[in-house]
Amino acid sequence: MANDFAAEKTALGTEVRHWRRASIALTDLEVLAAPAAWLSLESYLGLSVRSSLRSVSTSVVAEADHLSAALAAARTAGELSAVRTGLLKLRRRYEQVETVLDFYGDAVNTRTNDRIGAVLRGLDAIAVDSMDRVLRPLGIPTPPVLTYLDKGIGASILRSGARLWDSSLSPVAAIKITRHNLWRPTSLVHETGHQVAHLTGWTEELGSVLYRRLAPVSVIAAESWRSWASEVAADVYAFVLLGYAPLPALATVVDGTTRKVYRMPFGDPHPFGWVRVLFNAGLCRSWFGPGPWDELARTWINRHPLEFATREVQEIGRASLAQLPALADACTRTPMRAFGGVPITAFADPLSVAPAELARLAERAGASLYTSSYLARLEAMRVLALSVLNGNAKRTDDDVVELWLRRMGGTAAVAA
Repeated sequence: MANDFAAEKTALGTEVRHWRRASIALTDLEVLAAPAAWLSLESYLGLSVRSSLRSVSTSVVAEADHLSAALAAARTAGELSAVRTGLLKLRRRYEQVETVLDFYGDAVNTRTNDRIGAVLRGLDAIAVDSMDRVLRPLGIPTPPVLTYLDKGIGASILRSGARLWDSSLSPVAAIKITRHNLWRPTSLVHETGHQVAHLTGWTEELGSVLYRRLAPVSVIAAESWRSWASEVAADVYAFVLLGYAPLPALATVVDGTTRKVYRMPFGDPHPFGWVRVLFNAGLCRSWFGPGPWDELARTWINRHPLEFATREVQEIGRASLAQLPALADACTRTPMRAFGGVPITAFADPLSVAPAELARLAERAGASLYTSSYLARLEAMRVLALSVLNGNAKRTDDDVVELWLRRMGGTAAVAA
């Protein structure tokens, strides 16, 4: 028995030392991401991320140290068994923290290239500005944003304050920017809309409003729109700040076969592609009157005939199409507790990004549109919307947008 005890204690000692060394290695953030990538972060952002990552990594080391002490003090089989249980817990904890570190490390590492780092810094600034428009008047602190470049079709957000894999909280809003939309990054504002909706409590309230508007027409449509409230809120947020600019990119992202655009998987928070595009066109029509959004909507209706959808989707589609003006009103003109008893458009007026207003901005700004520090500070949303629309119409080259984004990011301060 004594030999068994000694053998188990020796084996546990080897394993505990292994995981302690591995845990200590997690604290080296310079291994996690390249020094150049860390330096590309704004100081406040770098400090926030590094402080959070140091905290979670050192907590694993502390757990390993505690386990080492418990093993050294173990005198009975029961105490060794407790160490063994703790070791398995430490391994799980290590894997969870490693997942957190890898996520942020990969995100930061997309800035290793100086050129892309400067562009992403500009997108960080635009993202913060887009949230400030609503959160600042409400007295809600705007969280820092870490944008990162990745593959895929759609953007995404890991919200600031979201519960991470190790149960810690995300220190920043981490927003994925897709390569194919890097120079037309309207999806960035859709994602910040998710963060704003969370911080204000808008989603649940909007879902109830949507349900009440549609229930007299179709209960199944009303239930569907209520379940889509989080994505509807984000689409509306992008609309009120950028107007028509997000719609062509959205239509490109959600397009596909007719079967795909009518797909409505159980639990999916996104409206199916057909109704989502037509809803966003309806927002434009509600605020701007007739325009290119109408042609895009007709194209979608002709490209994807509703009769090819399932019976359930047909019912939702017909009810939604008939109620588009009411849905637009519900989302943009209804006073909300989330916004202090006023509509969201009291903070972000879509009329300021109407095509005619954007054209007037371009005429007044002239050659300074992408170089003026004044416009960068006060009109970032309108310049972004205009640059996207001009790019779609081949009036602006991508290199002009790139230079503007780099100017928006400025020069990074060193993150300690």
